[in-house]
Amino acid sequence: MTSPSTASSTHRDGFVPFPADIAETYRAAGYWRGQALGDLLRDTAQRHPDRPALHDADGTRSYAWLDAEADRMAYGLLALGIAPGDRVVVQLPNVPEFLTVLFGLLRAGIIPVLTLPAHRRVEIEHLTALSTAVAYICADRLGDFDYRELATTVQEAVPSLRHVLVLGDHGSGTDLNSIPREEGSLPAIDPSDIALMLVSGGTTGLPKLIARTHDDYAYNATASAAVCSLTEDDVYLATLPAAHNFPLACPGILGTVSAGGAVAFVTDPSPENAFAAIERHRVTVTAVVPPLAQLWCAATEWEEADLSSLRLLQVGGAKLAEVNAREVTPALGATLQQVFGMAEGLLNYTRLDDPVDLLHTTQGLALSPADEVRVVDANGDDVAPGAEGELLTKGPYTIRGYYRAPEHNARAFTPDGYYRSGDLVRRLPSGHLVVSGRIKDVINRGGENVSCDELEEHLLAHPAVRHAAAVGLPDATLGERVCAVLVVEDTMPTLAEIKTFLTDRGLATYKLPDVLRQAGALPVTAVGKIDKKALRATTS
Repeated sequence: MTSPSTASSTHRDGFVPFPADIAETYRAAGYWRGQALGDLLRDTAQRHPDRPALHDADGTRSYAWLDAEADRMAYGLLALGIAPGDRVVVQLPNVPEFLTVLFGLLRAGIIPVLTLPAHRRVEIEHLTALSTAVAYICADRLGDFDYRELATTVQEAVPSLRHVLVLGDHGSGTDLNSIPREEGSLPAIDPSDIALMLVSGGTTGLPKLIARTHDDYAYNATASAAVCSLTEDDVYLATLPAAHNFPLACPGILGTVSAGGAVAFVTDPSPENAFAAIERHRVTVTAVVPPLAQLWCAATEWEEADLSSLRLLQVGGAKLAEVNAREVTPALGATLQQVFGMAEGLLNYTRLDDPVDLLHTTQGLALSPADEVRVVDANGDDVAPGAEGELLTKGPYTIRGYYRAPEHNARAFTPDGYYRSGDLVRRLPSGHLVVSGRIKDVINRGGENVSCDELEEHLLAHPAVRHAAAVGLPDATLGERVCAVLVVEDTMPTLAEIKTFLTDRGLATYKLPDVLRQAGALPVTAVGKIDKKALRATTS
């Protein structure tokens, strides 16, 4: 049952829409079909109500069951007084409830702000305040971290936050499982409106919010599913954190639902755990980052699980070295697909029928015929074919601006709407991209972007630190390790002390330094900036 939306327009304050004329061309070309994201599940449930949608510890759940559970969650959230257009921060691990919460929010027209389990006070407090979220949905704890304590801290700091909904032992919060209701009405959804918000990699300071519309994100998921040849016979394993764009919609969970396949989750991607899930659920497709791909390939030497169902292994989040790319199919028996993209939009995939040399040495070809890709020099001029330059892009699923970030948008987007990715690439005659590095001051640690600016700001708050610089050091497993170089007043703190200091400040664990170095002074460029190139050359 639907009713007119009661959403106010305030959630669109700071949202940068697609220009009206451009939006109309995307609709006319069929890229945007006017489909609400919640209807990806609804449509599949109507076509295949009895097909498996979810594999979990309790068995298999059908599409009819998942569809009904999403509605019940939506009714319950609306009954709490959370209105269409309100923002809700979601911080859940890879559990089946992620699906019912996500689709419940989408059905209710409530905007999920999808954060990662690794985020801590700094990120969650910032994102809650930036989005003026009215609710926070979290697990009780994961490992030794208690999200209920984090919720209390954030609620004290952010006045807009009225509800804390907890999966598990809810403590002083509200039990998430008490929310669903049997009856209610749902708002009409405008497909051009904001569907959900993803979190940027935080390449410049604190992370930005990426507002994706129903139109563009439905295309993102369904076009990706087509490139991967997903069918109702596929089983997708969410191995990476489900709130990431990669496992969520590339094609990920949403693409699998649109194709009528089944979804399974793991919270621990170790070979022992993931391989057991692949064997148990007959998983056909999953996505990993390069360090995990390397580990999985090596683990086939000692793990005895049956991986014969796995037909496609997607690897992305960071560049996969050619030597590691060549190991995937012999070790795992699956076709390798390299994926290079960004939560802001543009996705590149190697195709399933690409020649082996392209499969092993490139990071893919743009997803959409409507993707506009430029490779430019420092002056913004297009480079010669095959030459290295910064990747600029726009298209039917690439945002035109971050949410509530006008000053940053002026730097991150060109006047004619191209997103400045910060990635250095070469474009081959085939259109495939080869990623060669970054121009932004960011460390890619195992597929997670660590902003040097943000880390340096926290390091400088330490009473012993006079100057600080963060640089990435090459690492065979992670791609890059985080190295902090400090100039101190007196006694040099230990790495353990620095990690404790940063953790106490609420910094996410993946942003903590792996290596600590002391320097008498930091090298600077002719204009007085820290010379990161010289620092990397002298730091080992």
